[in-house]
Amino acid sequence: MSTHSAPLYGLLLSGGASQRMRQDKAALAYRGEPQLLRAWRLLDAVIGRAFVSVRENQRADPLRARLPQIVDSFDAVGPAAGILSAQRRHPDVAWLVLACDLPLLDATTLRQLVEARDPTADATAFTSRHDGLPEPLCAIWEPSSHALLRERYEAGNYCPRKALLQLRTVLLPAPGTALDNVNTPEERVEMEQRLESMA
Repeated sequence: MSTHSAPLYGLLLSGGASQRMRQDKAALAYRGEPQLLRAWRLLDAVIGRAFVSVRENQRADPLRARLPQIVDSFDAVGPAAGILSAQRRHPDVAWLVLACDLPLLDATTLRQLVEARDPTADATAFTSRHDGLPEPLCAIWEPSSHALLRERYEAGNYCPRKALLQLRTVLLPAPGTALDNVNTPEERVEMEQRLESMA
């Protein structure tokens, strides 16, 4: 890694509306612990300095209020608002951006991402095992990614995955099932069965 690389902070995205799940995904417990806190522990252990991305109306939520926060300062709903808000707050920092709904994620996968980081690129990301495209929600976004993200946001394009396809992104092989997420009540039941069978 270059000695001139930007410092790396963690950003745990918890501002999603969870519409398909019909309840707050961050508060869903797997193995007895809310997803938000489990993901926070992983991120904090690997990165050291991390923040939770929240919408204004989530600041006082008991689950989120105890953690360092970055409140969305962009109006889009979705990950782009959280990433852009973090970049605005600390423009000279690279961000390891992580979704909070990855029950199979482990510290080894996060360390693999950090070790493979290329600070001369705009981003470092895993490939999705489902479609071979970049996974934006377990990825490192360098300061140089901001201009394109901002430009896309202002044009009404909020998809961070498409931004990674346009940026100079270092792509790593998919880390098995570690990035499988849970978006619906049916997927949650299936995930609980998977975790039970792994216990």
